[in-house]
Amino acid sequence: MAHELPQAEVGIFGGSGFYELFEGECEEVLLDTVYGRPSDVYTIGTIGGRRVAFLPRHGRNHSIGPAEVNYRANVYGMKLLGVDKIIGPCSVGSLRLDIHPGDFVICDQFVDRTKDRPDTYFTHDRTLAVQHLSSAEPYCAEMGRIAAQCCRDLGITVHEGGTVVTIQGPRFSTKAESEWFHAMGWDVVNMTQYPECWLARELGIHYCNVSLVTDYDAGCGEHAPVTWEMVQETFAANIEHVRALVGAMVPALPSAIDDGCTGAAGLVE
Repeated sequence: MAHELPQAEVGIFGGSGFYELFEGECEEVLLDTVYGRPSDVYTIGTIGGRRVAFLPRHGRNHSIGPAEVNYRANVYGMKLLGVDKIIGPCSVGSLRLDIHPGDFVICDQFVDRTKDRPDTYFTHDRTLAVQHLSSAEPYCAEMGRIAAQCCRDLGITVHEGGTVVTIQGPRFSTKAESEWFHAMGWDVVNMTQYPECWLARELGIHYCNVSLVTDYDAGCGEHAPVTWEMVQETFAANIEHVRALVGAMVPALPSAIDDGCTGAAGLVE
């Protein structure tokens, strides 16, 4: 099936603002995978001379909640399209007073606090045997270094490295939860990084997180608790920075990355 589809090298998950990055004509591809239907159609085009596949993880009208996203189908579709590197921009809340709204964090660790999300391709009906992969370093270090350097080149305040705790959503954290996350030494909180980044790892796709800080989380007592309106306002004010970063990153990525991210065999049909 995959050889009959248009192919791309880099995948991007994000919101609707990334369509503007494409150079020239684009092609839309609707997939129906063995794991169900992805969040929307994939748009394939060119950025900086590289073929890129884009998918809005919540749908183009933001109609799919974080716990309802079909992460397995989304990532699997990227693999079918030939993608071997994914950039995953997302909005996050800060758990530290020295990480401010408008800052970027290139996370290199996650903590999973979600529940009941299908989070593996290693199921008895799809594989010959259960496979156990290391998740010690779930993010691509080389892509992370490139992202951080591109931020610095663009004059964007960036924190290179950090831990994102992924909560179920769609509700925000209680103050007690947020204070606990802070006490554990975690840096930012989000609703979509898990299992998205891990599923990419299972398929041998290099994944780079780009977190845009939109607010201080509820446990940062010096600030008002986060609201959806606050998140939207800060994200809208900084979307140009996100687009600029992605536009700089894509042509800067190497064709091949050797970091041991081999994934598992026999999963893609």
